[in-house]
Amino acid sequence: RGTNMTISNHITLADIHRMPVGQIAALPADQLAILKEAADQQLTQAKTVSDWLDGAISLKYGDRAAECRHDAGKDTGTIRFEDGGVIVIADLAKRIDWDQAKLAQIAENLASSGEDPSEFIETRLKVPERKYTALPESWRKGFEPARTVRTGKPKFRFELSGGAA
Repeated sequence: RGTNMTISNHITLADIHRMPVGQIAALPADQLAILKEAADQQLTQAKTVSDWLDGAISLKYGDRAAECRHDAGKDTGTIRFEDGGVIVIADLAKRIDWDQAKLAQIAENLASSGEDPSEFIETRLKVPERKYTALPESWRKGFEPARTVRTGKPKFRFELSGGAA
């Protein structure tokens, strides 16, 4: 009954997918910690390999995709081409950033000319949490009806103690 348990006494990552979540939850904390660390390492390793492959694919097909997109008269979007009997689908997403100060001025100009800026411009109001918590209590009460607190996905980390079990 020492601290040197053989690996056969431990559940492995390969075992996890066949186990009900309640059975996994019932495992001792040290086993959960070891499994979580191993899973995180595999995830990091897989992400590194995936990123490396993405880089190689981009190197191989980036210029050809740009040429095909140019020939199609597109700056962004999805194009398809063939390579050795394989259809390569290359997508270049469009991401738009709007200058908030300039948009506010445009909205003001539209409103002053009699147009409704909300037909063209969406406005999102929000209060940064640090500013909300800095408000005096009496002011915060006025904001409360407009404030909803949601939680994110719970995350847990493990740190194995150095002592014997």
